[in-house]
Amino acid sequence: MAKNKGLSVIAVGSIPLIMTLGNSMLIPIFPAMKSSLKISQMQVSLTITVFSIAAAIFIPIFGYLSDRFSRKVVILPSLILYGIGGLLAGFAATSFSQAFTWIIVGRTLQGIGAAGTAPIAMALIGDLFKGSEQSKILGIFEASNGLGKVLSPILGSLLGLIVWYSVFFAFPIICLISILLTWFFIKEKASREAPPPFRKYVRGLFSVFKHEGRWLFTTYLAGFTCLFTLFGILFFLSDTLEEKHKIDGVVKGLILAIPLLVMVTTNYLTGSRIGKNLEKMKKFMLIGFALMTISFGLLALFEKLILFLSVLALSSVGAGLILPCVNSFITGAVGKERRGFVSSLYGSVRFIGVAIGPPIFARLMDWSRSGMFLTIAALCLIVGLLTLILIHVKGLDGKNPKKTTIRYKYI
Repeated sequence: MAKNKGLSVIAVGSIPLIMTLGNSMLIPIFPAMKSSLKISQMQVSLTITVFSIAAAIFIPIFGYLSDRFSRKVVILPSLILYGIGGLLAGFAATSFSQAFTWIIVGRTLQGIGAAGTAPIAMALIGDLFKGSEQSKILGIFEASNGLGKVLSPILGSLLGLIVWYSVFFAFPIICLISILLTWFFIKEKASREAPPPFRKYVRGLFSVFKHEGRWLFTTYLAGFTCLFTLFGILFFLSDTLEEKHKIDGVVKGLILAIPLLVMVTTNYLTGSRIGKNLEKMKKFMLIGFALMTISFGLLALFEKLILFLSVLALSSVGAGLILPCVNSFITGAVGKERRGFVSSLYGSVRFIGVAIGPPIFARLMDWSRSGMFLTIAALCLIVGLLTLILIHVKGLDGKNPKKTTIRYKYI
């Protein structure tokens, strides 16, 4: 029994890894793709954009379907579609006449597949595990997500040494492993409470924003900003390392992994410290946005690589302080009857941030390097101020500051 439970945990942990690899693993090969296909920087960025937009659109749909039928019924076809999209993109790069167009089609299929992986796996953990064990497995889930973020640029660089499009052929192999683990070792409970009809489900989505709109907008915007700046800066850094510093291959992958490793480490430390203290969560978010604002503002002044990476690490620490707090706000401050809606929409918002980061940074890079960083610093400052103004935390018991609730000021 213990052995099967361990394999179930490994199976569930493999699912977020798939989604994480979907974008980050491509970043190191972008310059080679651009040169080989003779496409623009903006076109290169679309390989991330279409993936993330497709995922953002389909996450709420797959969330509803997983409630209606079962988690595995959604996860397994999604993993298969993810692998097929990788194969299509890989073969398009090798032999198709309109290679870039078919790569975009393949990446769109992968994005649709990604929508049915990690978000549904999180719900699956809630189904399979309870109490302290559930918290432990969710920790493993986040660790897998973080591990994917750190390893993906290194793995992408290693595969790029063979040929740039070999990254696409790696996806179906990784998916196959997860499919087999999920098929054989995840056993769902037979009984399931029927979800509301689709119309009521959609009305619930609108109801969430009607009642919780202002504070929810702020927390969504906070998560969006972190993912938007993260993938935008990785896009910029990948191009800068190769074009300006002539660094490629594994060394490039290791450098790209630095800001991700800093963020993941801070994520873990933050999650272990905040508990259910909502006052502390808000303080951590404000500190995080202050660090991001300072970091991006200073990056406009530094071009030497070591100094640049050192200052960039501040923004990664900031994002690492913010994201666990946003997750806790969203899952803890909304009733159970709406939590699924809110979580699904938050997943979509995160993907949109990933989607538009690279193309917007590409435009800003063409405009002005200093202007790009100052613009992003201004964005972080504004979102930090919104967090300060729109999220109000008030203690229920003055003797116990950890026992808190959220008061939302609608202005």
